[in-house]
Amino acid sequence: MPIPLFNSIASWLLKKRYHQIELFLKYPGEVQEEVLLQLLEIAEDTEIGKQYDFESIENYRTFCERLPIRSYEEIEPLIERTRRGEQNIFWPTSIKWFAKSSGTTNAKSKFIPVSAEALEDCHYKSGKDLLCLYLNNNENSQLFTGKSLRLGGSKELYEDNGSFFGDLSAILIDNMPLWAEFSSTPSSKVSLMSEWETKLQAIIKESTQENVTSLAGVPSWMLVLLNKVLEETGKDHIFQVWENLEVYFHGGVSFNPYIEQYKNLLPRKSFKYYEIYNASEGFFAIQDRNNADDLLLMLDYGIFYEFIPMETYGSGEQKAIPLWEVQVGRNYAIIITTNSGLWRYKIGDTVRFTSLSPYRIKVTGRTKHHINVFGEELIIENAEEALKNICKKTGAEIKDYTAGPVFMSGKEKGAHEWIIEFRKPPDELDYFTEFLDNALKSLNSDYEAKRYKNTTLNMPKVHIARENLFYDWLKSKDKLGGQHKIPRLSNRRDYLDELLKMNNGS
Repeated sequence: MPIPLFNSIASWLLKKRYHQIELFLKYPGEVQEEVLLQLLEIAEDTEIGKQYDFESIENYRTFCERLPIRSYEEIEPLIERTRRGEQNIFWPTSIKWFAKSSGTTNAKSKFIPVSAEALEDCHYKSGKDLLCLYLNNNENSQLFTGKSLRLGGSKELYEDNGSFFGDLSAILIDNMPLWAEFSSTPSSKVSLMSEWETKLQAIIKESTQENVTSLAGVPSWMLVLLNKVLEETGKDHIFQVWENLEVYFHGGVSFNPYIEQYKNLLPRKSFKYYEIYNASEGFFAIQDRNNADDLLLMLDYGIFYEFIPMETYGSGEQKAIPLWEVQVGRNYAIIITTNSGLWRYKIGDTVRFTSLSPYRIKVTGRTKHHINVFGEELIIENAEEALKNICKKTGAEIKDYTAGPVFMSGKEKGAHEWIIEFRKPPDELDYFTEFLDNALKSLNSDYEAKRYKNTTLNMPKVHIARENLFYDWLKSKDKLGGQHKIPRLSNRRDYLDELLKMNNGS
């Protein structure tokens, strides 16, 4: 099919979908209730469905009274039975695909079930919706006159007892519809290569020959690729390689620490950045406006949402609420029920609502990735915003970072300890550290209270990481490329101590 004709047909089909999106924008509560009741009806004859008598559940109240909220560890035995070939345990259609996820660096892997319904009605539907929303906002887009450069996971797919597992991105690429394969680069063969550094060269070799109009991938790893492209081609900026590039679809980690670096690589004011929020468990939200910093929660992907206020999360007062009871500005842990058979499942992410009409969110972090050793409740959103502000003031550029606590010892007060790898370091580290402390105080009143006159916390300690420290650390754990992430904040010192030891050459 000629590219201009493909461009016209694809644009027309995607714009038609916008009318369906308008339905859940207008009736969000009703759409979500319908999703829940459909999931219960579909799964009523499964083992879980019979255990909790799904057939008799007629509303949300009965659903949340009857089914417990569960973590991965609590449902792992059911997943393992399915991986060994048993079916109809928590979802009626056959589940043969499992997205292997270890969060950030946990040694223990999770195997998240991926049904055929989830592939079609969630993951691939969301890909089309992302394009639909972008085209709706950019009528003159020439997106389909070229290809999308996708940067997925670097793990191959493995067969195990008749089931398949691998990175979610590898599963999506392996099952990708023809239209998506036609409009993407590199080829599936290159995308599924397992060795990151070899794969990087192969991507550059294939994709620099294409007319790339969009980028898609995790910001930290995409930055590695783009810098390598400039190094290999000898160009000054990316538009000299791909002159028709118009948008970068990004997700997986916060974009805040990388914004200025991308502006240097892509020095064109008209260039667009669109954020997405997805995980192994599903695709949840899409930026629906140009230049926005929040995401539209997608309500018709076969996912029913609940939320636990973080001030009660993990306590005896913990209570989940449905979408129609959330409030703007509060931090919530997400609970999902999905068309892959996850029932009231804790995914470990936290969000904050910026709008209720429509429902828009910001991803604020992880339920386990924060620092609250001293009651300071420092979340990833605070850290990312503080670092973005400091980089603007000091001209520094951050490549990667992590932070953890310095525990109290005797009369010595606690503190936060940071190790930061700079692409461009600040002129004075003490000045940078003071800026960081003040920025965190302005963003987080709990942190400010603990820092007041060094009541509980001393001034943060900041170490400059050697070049490629975080890259080498991930490489030592066989976690290069794709969806692997640096743990930003932790209540423990495990990551920090390992990195400091490597940084000191021991």
